[in-house]
Amino acid sequence: MEKSVSTLLRLLFLCLLVLAAKASGDDQLVYSGFTGANLTLDGAATVTPEGLLELTNGTDQQKGHAFYPTPLRFAGGSPGGSAVRSFSASFVFAIQSIYTDLSAHGMAFVVASSTNFSSALPGQLLGLTDVQNNGNGSNHFFAVELDTIQNKEFDDLDANHAGANVNGLRSLQSYYAGYFDDDDGSFRNLSLISREAMQVWVDYDHRVAQITVTMAPLNVGRPVRPLFTATYNLTTAVTDVAYVGFSSATGTINVRHYVLGWSFAMNGPAPAIDISKLPKLPRMGPKPRSKVLDIVLPIASGAFVLSMGAIVLLVLRRRFRYAELREDWEVEFGPQRFSYKDLYCATEGFSDTHLLGIGGFGRVYKGILPVSTRMEVAVKRLHTTRSRASKNSFQRLSA
Repeated sequence: MEKSVSTLLRLLFLCLLVLAAKASGDDQLVYSGFTGANLTLDGAATVTPEGLLELTNGTDQQKGHAFYPTPLRFAGGSPGGSAVRSFSASFVFAIQSIYTDLSAHGMAFVVASSTNFSSALPGQLLGLTDVQNNGNGSNHFFAVELDTIQNKEFDDLDANHAGANVNGLRSLQSYYAGYFDDDDGSFRNLSLISREAMQVWVDYDHRVAQITVTMAPLNVGRPVRPLFTATYNLTTAVTDVAYVGFSSATGTINVRHYVLGWSFAMNGPAPAIDISKLPKLPRMGPKPRSKVLDIVLPIASGAFVLSMGAIVLLVLRRRFRYAELREDWEVEFGPQRFSYKDLYCATEGFSDTHLLGIGGFGRVYKGILPVSTRMEVAVKRLHTTRSRASKNSFQRLSA
């Protein structure tokens, strides 16, 4: 019995050591894709078969949350007591709206005292709080928002900005989405709803109580100059043990918010995300046209136009060849009439082998009418300008 109790105590001690290690100040995590990841999810949040962390799935007025399941130790005492330790986070995200110039509402990286956001509202509150408690000190969260709607009640800069928030949606500091180029120092705008992957870095330095936010396109390294900085002592907002993760919300527009990769560390830089292992974003919008089609289509179109032109010319030429000239004198001498085509065929195209003679107003050919009659005829081919001669010739033929 004593041996069993001793073994049980030893196991309990080992468990406490593991828990203490997990809650130490050296915690770090890294996800280069989320296949098989152990996360606490709620609302619309899910991990897709491709390994994307999808916070919202395009449904109107919804919210989604994803948190690392184990709380991390940020300080040694209650809020307002021990200072919050330094930490660093990095994540790759993408926002896909059904429109290229409109979205709603955004997403945020969050450090929170709890993973329970059941009372929080979607829309402009990003699933972080509700109207009554917005800005309340009891919320105990720090967030870096990526906002795609301009809300005047929160003094938003525009509908495309990043901001650092504490306990509410009115930012301590914010700036237009983009980055400063390392080569010339110029500011390059980025569209949060471009449907392209971008990377964000969030750092907190407890020694100077400074929050630093940096962002850049996925194929660009971390810029030297941050997007913005804010001075705020997070000891007043972040509890000594807190959760890290993401929150997102939609309004009335079909939008999907994705996290492709994520890393976090206490008391040091966040581990590098392996960009080569990140899952691919789903295609949204019309499928890009093949380059082969760009080459073949003009050629095929040109060939078609030329073919149609050639066919039209052949038809017109054939029609003019067999065109009949109806003279006024034809009415006077009765209904006996042969088409030019019949006479043309009867004389084998007015061939010289059928020529019987040449007169002053034309040539006379021997011909055989079509099979239906097999009648031998003499055909005089007149000059069309000699209408008087035509009439006289027909009079002679009729006689």
